[in-house]
Amino acid sequence: MSDETEVAEPAIDAATAERVSAENMRLLENIDVALTVEVGKAEIKIRDLLRLNEGSVIELDRLAGDPLDILANGTMIAKGEVVMVGERFGIRFTEIVDPAARMESI
Repeated sequence: MSDETEVAEPAIDAATAERVSAENMRLLENIDVALTVEVGKAEIKIRDLLRLNEGSVIELDRLAGDPLDILANGTMIAKGEVVMVGERFGIRFTEIVDPAARMESI
C-alpha cells in the first residue's frame, strides 16, 4: 500500500465554466491596447532621412489600393481600408486574421 493520497479535482459543470470564462473576459474588456494602422514600410539611410523636408516623397513597399495592416499592440489582427467618417479618416476592417494564427504570432 502506498502513502500517496490522490486528490480528486473538483468537478466543474459546463455552466460554471462558461460563467467563469465570461467573468474573465469582462476583466479584460477594460484593458487599453495600442491600435496601429500601417500604410507601408521603407528603409532609408540616415543621410537620406536627414535630407527629408516638406514635400519629400518616400516610396513604400505597398501598392496603392493594397489593404492596410491593422495591429493591436504590434500583433496583426486584421487588414482594412481607409474611409471617411464625416471630416475624419477611419478604417474599415475587410479581413480579420484567424484567431489561431494570431495566437501563434505572440
